[in-house]
Amino acid sequence: MNEYFAVGYVLKPQGIRGEIKVEPLTDHIKRFDELDFVLIEDSNSYRQLNIENVRYMKDAVILKIQGYDDVNCAETLRNEYLWIPRSMAKELPEHTYFIADIIGCTVKTNVGEIIGTVKDILSTKSNDVYVIDSSSGDILIPALKKVVKKVDIQKKIITIDTTGLEGLFPYDI
Repeated sequence: MNEYFAVGYVLKPQGIRGEIKVEPLTDHIKRFDELDFVLIEDSNSYRQLNIENVRYMKDAVILKIQGYDDVNCAETLRNEYLWIPRSMAKELPEHTYFIADIIGCTVKTNVGEIIGTVKDILSTKSNDVYVIDSSSGDILIPALKKVVKKVDIQKKIITIDTTGLEGLFPYDI
C-alpha cells in the first residue's frame, strides 16, 4: 500500500508574497484547513513544508508556506505534488477505496480469468470508470456494485462480474 497520498499539485506562484496556487487532488477541498504541513518529494525522501495560511479561490487552494516569502521561492514549488502520510488520510466509508490503492490492482473475472491491471481511474458524474491495461489494449470497466464484486487491497486483486458487459472487451470472456 502507498505510504503517502498526493493531496495537491502546485500550479504556479500566486502573487508576489510567496503564496502558491494548488490544484486539490482530494474530494474534500476544505481538507487543507486541517493540515499543518504537506510534504514534497525530494531525492527519494519527503521534505516537510509548514503551512502558514490557507485560502480558497474557485476550484483552487492558495497556500502560504513557511519560509517561502517571495515569488522566486514560490516558483521552486511549481509542478510539485503535495503529499501527506497515509496516517493523516480521512477514513473512508465501507466499500470505498483510495485511488492510489486501486491503481495497480490486477482485475480478474468471477471465473478467474485475468483481464489486466488498473492503470487509471476516470471520474464521471455518475460513477468512476477503471481503465484496465490489458494485452489487447485499454478496457474501460464501470466501477459499479453490480460489476465490481470484490476488492482485495491487500492482495491487489479486483474481481468483476462480466455479465452484461459484452462489447466492452476486445475479445470474448
